[in-house]
Amino acid sequence: MAERRRVVVAMSGGVDSSVAAALLVQQGYEVIGIMLRLWSEPEEEAANRCCTPEAMTLARRVAARLGIPFYAVDAQQIFRQTVVEQFIAAYGRGETPNPCLVCNRLIRWDFLLKHALALGADFLATGHYARLLPPVPTVEDAPRQLLRGLDRLKDQSYVLSVLNQAQLRHALFPLGEYTKPQVRQLGRDFGLPVAERADSQDLCFVGEGDYRRFLRRYAPQVEAPGPILTRSGRQIGRHNGLAFYTIGQRKGLGISAAEPLYVLAKDTARNALIVGTAAELGGQELTARQVNWIAGEPPAAPLRLQVKIRYRASEAWGLVTPLDGGRAHVRFDAPLRDITPGQQAVFYAGEVVLGGGVIE
Repeated sequence: MAERRRVVVAMSGGVDSSVAAALLVQQGYEVIGIMLRLWSEPEEEAANRCCTPEAMTLARRVAARLGIPFYAVDAQQIFRQTVVEQFIAAYGRGETPNPCLVCNRLIRWDFLLKHALALGADFLATGHYARLLPPVPTVEDAPRQLLRGLDRLKDQSYVLSVLNQAQLRHALFPLGEYTKPQVRQLGRDFGLPVAERADSQDLCFVGEGDYRRFLRRYAPQVEAPGPILTRSGRQIGRHNGLAFYTIGQRKGLGISAAEPLYVLAKDTARNALIVGTAAELGGQELTARQVNWIAGEPPAAPLRLQVKIRYRASEAWGLVTPLDGGRAHVRFDAPLRDITPGQQAVFYAGEVVLGGGVIE
C-alpha cells in the first residue's frame, strides 16, 4: 500500500465488526473503532441491543487487543427522530417497516459516515456480508457495484440496497468474501474475546423485542379496533388495531372458519382487516416508491430481474419497470404470497444489486 489510509469501523461488540476491524489492521490500514449510542426505551431500563454496556465493553476490549483507538458517539437523538419515528409512522399507515434499512441509510451511511470523514477517514467499514467491485475505489469518480456476499446464508446486500454512489465510494465490506464459520474461526485466530458471541436478531430499540407493546406505548393511536372483513365485504370479526397484524398472518386472528384464513390486506380508509383463504393470498405485481438505483440512474428500459420482497424471502423473477417520481413497477412471473407494504423490494441482476424501493 503506497500510503496508509484511514478507515473508521462501525463496531458493535459482535464477531462480525470485530473481525472486520482485525482484517483491516492486518491489511495495513490505520483503523479507528466507533460505536454509536442509539436510543432505546428508557422505561424498559435496557440499552439498545446494538450498544449494550456489555457490547461496549467487548468492543473496547477488541480495540485494545488490536491496538486501535475506540470511541463512543452519541446518536440517540437522531436515531429516535429518524429510525424510530419512521417506524411508528409506517405502522400508522398500515405498513410493516424494516427499520434496519432506514438505519443503514440515515444513521450508518449518513450520520456515521460524516463523522468518519470529519476524522479524516477515507473509508467507513462495517461487518456486513456483502461485496463491492472494485473492492477498493480506484479513482475518485469511478462507479462501484454492490454484490451479494459470498455466504448466501448471511448475505446482507438486501439492507445495503439503500446506498448510493457517494456513500459506496467510501465503503469497505471486509467480510464479503468469507462465510460465517470462517469469520468465527478468524475471530479465534485473532484472539478476539467475541469469537463465540451470538448474533442479535431482534429489533434493537424495542424492549424485549415486542413491537406490539412498543406501539401501544409510543403510538397508542394505532390501537384502534375495527372490522375483519372478507373480500366480499362480509364482517366476520373484530381486530385490535391494524398495526398488530401482518400480511400472510394466520394465527391470532380470533376468528373461526371452515378453512384457514389469512390476512390479505389492510384497508386503512375503513380501518378494516381483509382476510381470505390461502387461494386468495398473494399477488403478481407491486409498485415501489423511493427507489434507489445504485448506479445513480434508473435503467433506460424494463429489465427481467430477480426480486426479494423481504430480507429472508427467496428471490423471484419479474419484469421491473422504472416509473416517474422515483417509483418502479414489478410484474412477477408467478404470484407471491407475502407482498407486504412497507417492506423493501430489492432488485438483483445475478450477483449485482441494482437497487430497491419501499413496497406501496
